[in-house]
Amino acid sequence: MRIGELAGMVGVTTRAIRHYHHLGLLPEPERLGNGYREYGLRHAVELARIRRLTELGVGLVEVRDVLADDAGRELVEVLAELDADLARQEAAIHDRRARLRELLAEAERGRLPANGPVSPELSSFLAELGDLDAESPMAAKDREMLTLIDTTAPPEFRGQLMAALLPTLTEPGALDAAREVYARLDALADAAPDDPRVAEAARALVACLPPDLPTAGAPEQRGFLDALLADFSPAQAEALRLALRMVAEGGAR
Repeated sequence: MRIGELAGMVGVTTRAIRHYHHLGLLPEPERLGNGYREYGLRHAVELARIRRLTELGVGLVEVRDVLADDAGRELVEVLAELDADLARQEAAIHDRRARLRELLAEAERGRLPANGPVSPELSSFLAELGDLDAESPMAAKDREMLTLIDTTAPPEFRGQLMAALLPTLTEPGALDAAREVYARLDALADAAPDDPRVAEAARALVACLPPDLPTAGAPEQRGFLDALLADFSPAQAEALRLALRMVAEGGAR
């Protein structure tokens, strides 16, 4: 096929193909007797791979390294990997569309969450909490924090967190205990970090938390946690850090 046909097949411009030739990312076929270059299936596969990598945000220098690693692979292996990638993208799009349909249905019923679209797991958790955030500033911040985690935390950490938290609200007296914890934390808004009530609030919080609550142990998770706690007062943030340490160590002290 000619360069224009190759560009149309993969969805790039002929200028991009020539640029990839110049950078050494895409092999440049020899010219035929008529002066034209003839491209084959291998060129189309490699060009599709370049496009996919760049769309994922991979720089062209890194793309060159990836392609160099693939140089000795059979064509069928590369095709199979491309097919698997497309299948994953298709599944992800299907899941997102299903979630959008749920959100549209919620919007039509006037029940779209105030903090924006959230996962079904967090939506269920917030529904169990009810209107606690209308009673407590700390409960409102907790809702905002959970929404942020739901959006930005690593998927594995987010899934573990929701799986651990959801069952806790179905236990007898769980909402009353949550109200007490929020009230203790609200009372720390203007307190010093060394206030004796900090430890009391931490112990009350730990009593409400599941024993298998995941903690932010990895460096990137610790940085994420620090960013979240920056929005709380010093005493409130200290109570939350102390509670997390207690959970990590196996319970209240």
